[in-house]
Amino acid sequence: MEQPVSEAAAQTAITGISPDVVPTSVWLATIAAIAALFVFDFLTHVRKPHEPTFKESALWSTFYVALALIFGAGVYYWWDAEHGVEYFAGFITEKSLSVDNLFVFVIIMKSFSVPRAYQQKALLIGIVIALIMRGIFIALGAAAIERFSWVFYLFGVFLLWTAWKLAAESLKHGAKSTDEEYEPNSIVKYFQRHLPTVDDFRGNALTVIENGKRYFTPMFIVILALGMTDLLFALDSIPAIYGLTDAPYIVFTANAFALLGLLQLYFLLGGLLDRLVYLGIGLSLILAFIGVKLIIHAMEANTLPFLNGGQPIEGLPHIETSFSLSVIVGILVVTTVASLLKSRSDSRKAAGDTTTRH
Repeated sequence: MEQPVSEAAAQTAITGISPDVVPTSVWLATIAAIAALFVFDFLTHVRKPHEPTFKESALWSTFYVALALIFGAGVYYWWDAEHGVEYFAGFITEKSLSVDNLFVFVIIMKSFSVPRAYQQKALLIGIVIALIMRGIFIALGAAAIERFSWVFYLFGVFLLWTAWKLAAESLKHGAKSTDEEYEPNSIVKYFQRHLPTVDDFRGNALTVIENGKRYFTPMFIVILALGMTDLLFALDSIPAIYGLTDAPYIVFTANAFALLGLLQLYFLLGGLLDRLVYLGIGLSLILAFIGVKLIIHAMEANTLPFLNGGQPIEGLPHIETSFSLSVIVGILVVTTVASLLKSRSDSRKAAGDTTTRH
Protein backbone atom coordinates (compact mmCIF):
# COMPACT_ATOMS: atom_id res chain seq x y z
CA MET A 1 0.00 0.00 0.00
CA GLU A 2 1.38 3.41 -0.95
CA GLN A 3 2.18 5.63 2.04
CA PRO A 4 0.62 9.13 2.08
CA VAL A 5 3.03 11.93 1.34
CA SER A 6 3.20 14.71 3.90
CA GLU A 7 2.61 18.32 2.88
CA ALA A 8 6.21 19.21 3.77
CA ALA A 9 7.59 16.30 1.73
CA ALA A 10 5.35 17.20 -1.22
CA GLN A 11 6.56 20.80 -1.14
CA THR A 12 10.17 19.66 -1.04
CA ALA A 13 9.59 17.31 -4.00
CA ILE A 14 7.94 20.04 -6.08
CA THR A 15 10.19 23.01 -5.30
CA GLY A 16 13.39 21.25 -4.34
CA ILE A 17 13.47 23.40 -1.20
CA SER A 18 12.60 22.21 2.30
CA PRO A 19 9.84 24.29 3.94
CA ASP A 20 12.20 24.76 6.91
CA VAL A 21 14.78 26.48 4.67
CA VAL A 22 14.15 30.21 4.36
CA PRO A 23 15.31 31.56 0.96
CA THR A 24 18.24 33.98 1.00
CA SER A 25 16.04 36.65 -0.59
CA VAL A 26 13.65 36.49 2.38
CA TRP A 27 16.55 36.74 4.82
CA LEU A 28 17.95 39.79 3.02
CA ALA A 29 14.54 41.47 2.80
CA THR A 30 13.89 40.85 6.51
CA ILE A 31 17.29 42.19 7.60
CA ALA A 32 16.83 45.24 5.35
CA ALA A 33 13.35 45.92 6.79
CA ILE A 34 14.58 45.62 10.39
CA ALA A 35 17.57 47.88 9.64
CA ALA A 36 15.15 50.40 8.10
CA LEU A 37 13.05 50.34 11.27
CA PHE A 38 16.10 51.12 13.40
CA VAL A 39 17.04 53.97 11.05
CA PHE A 40 13.46 55.21 11.28
CA ASP A 41 13.70 55.00 15.08
CA PHE A 42 16.89 57.08 14.97
CA LEU A 43 15.45 59.75 12.68
CA THR A 44 12.17 60.11 14.58
CA HIS A 45 13.39 59.83 18.19
CA VAL A 46 17.14 60.22 18.54
CA ARG A 47 18.24 62.84 16.02
CA LYS A 48 16.54 65.56 18.06
CA PRO A 49 17.53 64.98 21.72
CA HIS A 50 14.53 65.09 24.06
CA GLU A 51 12.93 63.24 26.94
CA PRO A 52 9.93 61.29 25.61
CA THR A 53 6.59 61.90 27.28
CA PHE A 54 4.53 59.02 28.67
CA LYS A 55 2.05 59.40 25.80
CA GLU A 56 4.79 59.30 23.16
CA SER A 57 6.39 56.23 24.72
CA ALA A 58 3.04 54.44 25.04
CA LEU A 59 2.09 55.11 21.41
CA TRP A 60 5.40 53.95 19.97
CA SER A 61 5.56 50.91 22.28
CA THR A 62 2.10 49.92 21.08
CA PHE A 63 3.18 50.45 17.47
CA TYR A 64 6.21 48.14 17.75
CA VAL A 65 4.31 45.44 19.64
CA ALA A 66 1.54 45.59 17.00
CA LEU A 67 4.18 45.32 14.27
CA ALA A 68 5.64 42.23 15.96
CA LEU A 69 2.20 40.63 16.22
CA ILE A 70 1.41 41.39 12.56
CA PHE A 71 4.70 39.78 11.54
CA GLY A 72 3.84 36.72 13.64
CA ALA A 73 0.44 36.51 11.98
CA GLY A 74 2.22 36.61 8.62
CA VAL A 75 4.50 33.74 9.66
CA TYR A 76 1.45 31.79 10.83
CA TYR A 77 -0.44 32.39 7.57
CA TRP A 78 2.27 32.21 4.90
CA TRP A 79 4.62 29.68 6.52
CA ASP A 80 2.58 27.40 8.76
CA ALA A 81 0.87 27.27 12.14
CA GLU A 82 3.75 25.47 13.84
CA HIS A 83 6.32 28.14 12.98
CA GLY A 84 3.79 30.85 13.82
CA VAL A 85 3.34 29.48 17.34
CA GLU A 86 7.12 29.09 17.68
CA TYR A 87 7.57 32.75 16.74
CA PHE A 88 5.00 33.98 19.29
CA ALA A 89 6.49 31.80 22.05
CA GLY A 90 9.98 33.07 21.20
CA PHE A 91 8.90 36.71 20.97
CA ILE A 92 7.10 36.67 24.33
CA THR A 93 10.05 34.97 26.01
CA GLU A 94 12.61 37.37 24.52
CA LYS A 95 10.45 40.41 25.32
CA SER A 96 10.13 39.27 28.93
CA LEU A 97 13.89 38.79 29.22
CA SER A 98 14.36 42.24 27.65
CA VAL A 99 12.24 43.81 30.39
CA ASP A 100 14.66 42.23 32.88
CA ASN A 101 17.48 43.96 30.95
CA LEU A 102 15.81 47.31 31.57
CA PHE A 103 16.63 47.11 35.27
CA VAL A 104 20.34 47.15 34.45
CA PHE A 105 19.86 49.83 31.78
CA VAL A 106 18.23 52.16 34.33
CA ILE A 107 21.02 51.47 36.83
CA ILE A 108 23.69 52.23 34.21
CA MET A 109 22.01 55.51 33.27
CA LYS A 110 21.79 56.54 36.93
CA SER A 111 25.38 55.53 37.69
CA PHE A 112 26.78 57.62 34.82
CA SER A 113 24.26 60.46 35.42
CA VAL A 114 23.21 60.47 31.77
CA PRO A 115 20.88 63.44 31.07
CA ARG A 116 17.39 62.16 30.21
CA ALA A 117 17.39 64.02 26.88
CA TYR A 118 20.48 62.09 25.71
CA GLN A 119 19.52 58.63 26.94
CA GLN A 120 17.67 57.71 23.74
CA LYS A 121 20.84 57.79 21.63
CA ALA A 122 22.79 55.65 24.10
CA LEU A 123 19.97 53.12 24.31
CA LEU A 124 19.36 52.84 20.57
CA ILE A 125 23.05 52.36 19.70
CA GLY A 126 23.36 49.84 22.53
CA ILE A 127 20.31 47.95 21.24
CA VAL A 128 21.71 47.86 17.67
CA ILE A 129 25.02 46.49 19.01
CA ALA A 130 23.02 43.91 20.97
CA LEU A 131 21.13 42.77 17.85
CA ILE A 132 24.36 42.40 15.86
CA MET A 133 25.96 40.33 18.63
CA ARG A 134 22.83 38.20 18.97
CA GLY A 135 22.87 37.61 15.22
CA ILE A 136 26.38 36.21 15.56
CA PHE A 137 25.31 34.01 18.49
CA ILE A 138 22.28 32.78 16.55
CA ALA A 139 24.46 31.77 13.58
CA LEU A 140 26.95 30.01 15.85
CA GLY A 141 24.13 28.24 17.70
CA ALA A 142 22.51 27.08 14.46
CA ALA A 143 25.83 25.73 13.17
CA ALA A 144 26.51 23.90 16.43
CA ILE A 145 23.02 22.37 16.57
CA GLU A 146 23.26 21.19 12.97
CA ARG A 147 26.53 19.37 13.60
CA PHE A 148 26.13 18.24 17.21
CA SER A 149 22.73 17.23 18.57
CA TRP A 150 24.23 16.95 22.07
CA VAL A 151 24.50 20.76 22.17
CA PHE A 152 20.89 20.70 23.42
CA TYR A 153 22.17 19.01 26.59
CA LEU A 154 24.57 21.93 27.15
CA PHE A 155 21.86 24.51 26.47
CA GLY A 156 19.44 22.73 28.80
CA VAL A 157 21.89 22.39 31.68
CA PHE A 158 23.00 26.00 31.25
CA LEU A 159 19.41 27.25 31.41
CA LEU A 160 18.70 25.17 34.52
CA TRP A 161 21.80 26.62 36.17
CA THR A 162 20.78 30.15 35.13
CA ALA A 163 17.25 29.58 36.44
CA TRP A 164 18.58 28.34 39.79
CA LYS A 165 20.96 31.29 40.06
CA LEU A 166 18.23 33.81 39.19
CA ALA A 167 15.77 32.25 41.65
CA ALA A 168 18.40 32.13 44.41
CA GLU A 169 19.27 35.79 43.91
CA SER A 170 15.60 36.79 43.87
CA LEU A 171 14.83 34.87 47.07
CA LYS A 172 17.99 36.00 48.87
CA HIS A 173 18.11 39.66 47.94
CA GLY A 174 14.43 40.21 47.24
CA ALA A 175 13.07 42.00 44.19
CA LYS A 176 15.40 43.78 41.83
CA SER A 177 15.65 47.51 42.32
CA THR A 178 16.79 50.28 40.02
CA ASP A 179 18.50 51.86 43.06
CA GLU A 180 21.23 49.22 43.02
CA GLU A 181 24.81 50.18 42.17
CA TYR A 182 26.28 49.38 38.76
CA GLU A 183 29.51 47.38 38.79
CA PRO A 184 31.34 47.66 35.42
CA ASN A 185 32.73 44.42 34.00
CA SER A 186 36.41 43.99 33.18
CA ILE A 187 36.02 45.17 29.56
CA VAL A 188 34.30 48.42 30.54
CA LYS A 189 36.89 49.00 33.31
CA TYR A 190 39.70 48.47 30.79
CA PHE A 191 38.35 51.14 28.45
CA GLN A 192 37.68 53.49 31.36
CA ARG A 193 41.34 53.23 32.39
CA HIS A 194 42.96 53.37 28.95
CA LEU A 195 40.78 55.63 26.79
CA PRO A 196 41.43 59.39 26.84
CA THR A 197 38.13 60.77 28.11
CA VAL A 198 36.57 64.01 29.25
CA ASP A 199 34.68 64.15 32.54
CA ASP A 200 31.43 65.67 31.35
CA PHE A 201 28.86 65.02 28.63
CA ARG A 202 29.15 67.14 25.49
CA GLY A 203 25.60 66.92 24.28
CA ASN A 204 25.11 63.41 22.89
CA ALA A 205 28.50 63.35 21.13
CA LEU A 206 30.64 60.24 21.48
CA THR A 207 33.96 62.04 20.92
CA VAL A 208 35.27 65.61 21.03
CA ILE A 209 38.48 67.29 19.88
CA GLU A 210 40.32 69.50 22.34
CA ASN A 211 43.73 71.08 21.68
CA GLY A 212 44.05 69.00 18.53
CA LYS A 213 43.51 65.68 20.38
CA ARG A 214 40.44 63.45 20.22
CA TYR A 215 38.79 62.47 23.50
CA PHE A 216 35.93 60.10 24.24
CA THR A 217 32.94 61.34 26.21
CA PRO A 218 31.11 59.48 29.00
CA MET A 219 28.41 58.75 26.39
CA PHE A 220 30.80 56.35 24.63
CA ILE A 221 31.46 54.48 27.89
CA VAL A 222 27.72 54.28 28.59
CA ILE A 223 27.05 52.74 25.17
CA LEU A 224 29.89 50.28 25.73
CA ALA A 225 28.43 49.32 29.12
CA LEU A 226 24.96 48.81 27.59
CA GLY A 227 26.37 46.65 24.78
CA MET A 228 28.46 44.48 27.12
CA THR A 229 25.50 44.06 29.47
CA ASP A 230 23.26 42.80 26.69
CA LEU A 231 26.03 40.47 25.52
CA LEU A 232 25.78 38.72 28.89
CA PHE A 233 21.98 38.61 28.68
CA ALA A 234 22.23 37.06 25.20
CA LEU A 235 23.98 34.05 26.77
CA ASP A 236 20.65 33.26 28.45
CA SER A 237 18.19 34.36 25.79
CA ILE A 238 19.65 32.58 22.75
CA PRO A 239 19.69 29.08 24.34
CA ALA A 240 16.21 29.80 25.71
CA ILE A 241 14.66 30.50 22.32
CA TYR A 242 16.45 27.53 20.74
CA GLY A 243 14.45 25.51 23.26
CA LEU A 244 11.29 26.73 21.54
CA THR A 245 12.34 26.51 17.88
CA ASP A 246 15.27 25.24 15.84
CA ALA A 247 14.56 27.60 12.93
CA PRO A 248 17.28 30.32 12.85
CA TYR A 249 14.92 32.67 11.00
CA ILE A 250 12.37 32.50 13.83
CA VAL A 251 15.14 32.89 16.42
CA PHE A 252 16.47 36.02 14.69
CA THR A 253 13.14 37.72 14.00
CA ALA A 254 11.81 37.03 17.51
CA ASN A 255 14.95 38.63 18.94
CA ALA A 256 14.82 41.56 16.53
CA PHE A 257 11.18 42.40 17.26
CA ALA A 258 11.77 41.98 21.00
CA LEU A 259 14.57 44.58 20.81
CA LEU A 260 12.59 46.92 18.54
CA GLY A 261 10.58 49.19 20.79
CA LEU A 262 12.79 48.47 23.80
CA LEU A 263 13.88 52.11 23.67
CA GLN A 264 10.29 53.29 24.10
CA LEU A 265 9.54 50.60 26.69
CA TYR A 266 12.44 51.92 28.78
CA PHE A 267 10.78 55.33 29.10
CA LEU A 268 7.27 53.88 29.36
CA LEU A 269 7.95 51.60 32.31
CA GLY A 270 10.40 53.90 34.10
CA GLY A 271 9.64 53.73 37.80
CA LEU A 272 7.14 50.89 37.27
CA LEU A 273 10.05 48.43 37.00
CA ASP A 274 10.49 48.42 40.78
CA ARG A 275 6.88 47.19 41.09
CA LEU A 276 7.65 43.95 39.20
CA VAL A 277 8.85 42.33 42.40
CA TYR A 278 8.32 38.73 41.25
CA LEU A 279 9.70 39.12 37.72
CA GLY A 280 12.93 37.33 38.62
CA ILE A 281 11.01 34.33 40.00
CA GLY A 282 8.80 34.20 36.91
CA LEU A 283 11.75 34.33 34.52
CA SER A 284 13.57 31.64 36.49
CA LEU A 285 10.53 29.34 36.14
CA ILE A 286 10.37 30.00 32.39
CA LEU A 287 14.09 29.32 31.92
CA ALA A 288 13.85 26.14 34.02
CA PHE A 289 10.87 24.91 31.98
CA ILE A 290 12.68 25.53 28.68
CA GLY A 291 15.83 23.93 30.10
CA VAL A 292 13.90 20.73 30.92
CA LYS A 293 12.33 20.81 27.46
CA LEU A 294 15.77 21.10 25.84
CA ILE A 295 17.13 18.13 27.79
CA ILE A 296 14.10 16.01 26.86
CA HIS A 297 14.60 17.00 23.21
CA ALA A 298 18.28 16.06 23.45
CA MET A 299 17.39 12.67 24.92
CA GLU A 300 14.88 12.04 22.12
CA ALA A 301 17.68 12.59 19.57
CA ASN A 302 20.46 11.18 21.76
CA THR A 303 23.75 10.21 20.08
CA LEU A 304 26.01 10.17 23.15
CA PRO A 305 27.62 6.70 23.26
CA PHE A 306 27.66 6.52 27.08
CA LEU A 307 23.91 7.17 27.32
CA ASN A 308 21.53 4.38 26.22
CA GLY A 309 24.24 2.99 23.95
CA GLY A 310 24.13 6.08 21.75
CA GLN A 311 20.50 5.44 20.82
CA PRO A 312 17.53 7.84 21.18
CA ILE A 313 15.64 7.42 24.43
CA GLU A 314 12.00 6.54 23.84
CA GLY A 315 8.92 6.96 25.98
CA LEU A 316 9.67 10.54 27.03
CA PRO A 317 6.86 13.13 27.18
CA HIS A 318 6.86 15.32 24.09
CA ILE A 319 6.24 18.99 24.90
CA GLU A 320 4.44 20.78 22.08
CA THR A 321 5.32 24.40 21.35
CA SER A 322 1.68 25.42 21.83
CA PHE A 323 1.84 24.00 25.37
CA SER A 324 5.14 25.85 25.93
CA LEU A 325 3.47 29.09 24.83
CA SER A 326 0.63 28.51 27.30
CA VAL A 327 3.08 27.86 30.15
CA ILE A 328 5.15 30.97 29.37
CA VAL A 329 2.11 33.25 29.11
CA GLY A 330 0.58 31.72 32.26
CA ILE A 331 3.75 32.27 34.32
CA LEU A 332 4.08 35.86 33.12
CA VAL A 333 0.43 36.67 33.87
CA VAL A 334 0.58 35.17 37.36
CA THR A 335 3.90 36.82 38.31
CA THR A 336 2.84 40.21 36.92
CA VAL A 337 -0.50 40.20 38.73
CA ALA A 338 1.13 38.94 41.94
CA SER A 339 3.82 41.65 41.64
CA LEU A 340 1.29 44.45 41.25
CA LEU A 341 -0.81 43.15 44.15
CA LYS A 342 2.28 42.90 46.37
CA SER A 343 3.38 46.43 45.42
CA ARG A 344 -0.09 47.80 46.16
CA SER A 345 -0.17 46.00 49.50
CA ASP A 346 3.27 47.35 50.44
CA SER A 347 2.24 50.88 49.44
CA ARG A 348 -0.89 50.70 51.60
CA LYS A 349 1.12 49.32 54.49
CA ALA A 350 3.70 52.08 54.17
CA ALA A 351 0.96 54.70 54.01
CA GLY A 352 -0.68 53.18 57.10
CA ASP A 353 2.61 53.24 59.03
CA THR A 354 3.13 56.87 58.09
CA THR A 355 -0.39 57.77 59.27
CA THR A 356 0.16 55.91 62.55
CA ARG A 357 3.43 57.76 63.26
CA HIS A 358 1.76 61.13 62.67
